[in-house]
Amino acid sequence: MNASDYRPPRWLRNAHVQSVLGSSPLRRRHGERSLARLNAVSTLHTIDAGEARLQGVHTALPGEASRGLVMLLHGWEGSVDSSYMRLTAAELLREGFEVFRLNFRDHGNTHHLNEGLFHSNRIDEVVRAAAEVVRLYPGRPLAVAGYSLGGNFALRLALRAPAAGLPLSHAAAVCPVLDPARTMDSMEQGLPVYLWYFERKWRGSLARKRALFPQTHAFDDQVLGLRMRPLTQWMVERHTDFGTLERYFDGYSIAGDRLAGLQVPASILMAADDPVIPVDGFHALQLAPDTELEISPWGGHCGFLQSAKLDGFAERWIARRLSEKLARAS
Repeated sequence: MNASDYRPPRWLRNAHVQSVLGSSPLRRRHGERSLARLNAVSTLHTIDAGEARLQGVHTALPGEASRGLVMLLHGWEGSVDSSYMRLTAAELLREGFEVFRLNFRDHGNTHHLNEGLFHSNRIDEVVRAAAEVVRLYPGRPLAVAGYSLGGNFALRLALRAPAAGLPLSHAAAVCPVLDPARTMDSMEQGLPVYLWYFERKWRGSLARKRALFPQTHAFDDQVLGLRMRPLTQWMVERHTDFGTLERYFDGYSIAGDRLAGLQVPASILMAADDPVIPVDGFHALQLAPDTELEISPWGGHCGFLQSAKLDGFAERWIARRLSEKLARAS
């Protein structure tokens, strides 16, 4: 299965329809039902990830032999319960895999677990969380897959896996954030709904953090009223060691030649019409020999919807791609 197999009906070839429907309540309910129908067993874990505690959910089909374990990473302000996470988990379970869906810090209902704020350079705790997942579920081939910012984390996890001693077999990313500075520009210049969506979600997250840790996070409502760029700059200057927005963005960029040294085989799926992440950065990537990049004409931002049922090509692509790659590696 590859990007050329994705041919949505004409009414679904609009990038904004794809992107908005992809994160709609209708698709969220579809994800809930799809996972529930499998009668899988899910176990909640709180993981010691060094300087942080992170939460995740392990899901498996009882009585079924496991082909491997796939760690799933959600996008910014998503969670383990996002529609695409549940739908991807369901597809992977059907392919014979176990799944571990990880919540990043301050995502899902986990704000109480850590005093410090989430930011996109917190890759170390995700690497440590992956190592703990391997310890909890040993002896299985391990893969990672992620969407948007989660795709960025998945590829950075793959970059760090050899040095961290992680037995990572494959990494898959859908519409990963490549160059955060370009993504910020794209959202500011594009349809306002995307900037509004992420600002609303982030403000809610920050307000929740303030309520839980008022001594540490004593910022006022004027801060919460800032637009995305100045709010990010405020966070960087007060809650990171990067000092400037430029250095912060550069810290988690994977653009240009930064994936060229990737030792773990990887697959990347991107939509040419993504309204959030500019596709031109993907054409300029310098990739390792074992990294495959596929660009579909359609899909929007992490949408890839196929029909009015809101089934998605991306979750099937992840499941089939990992099934193929891990079968060859075994």
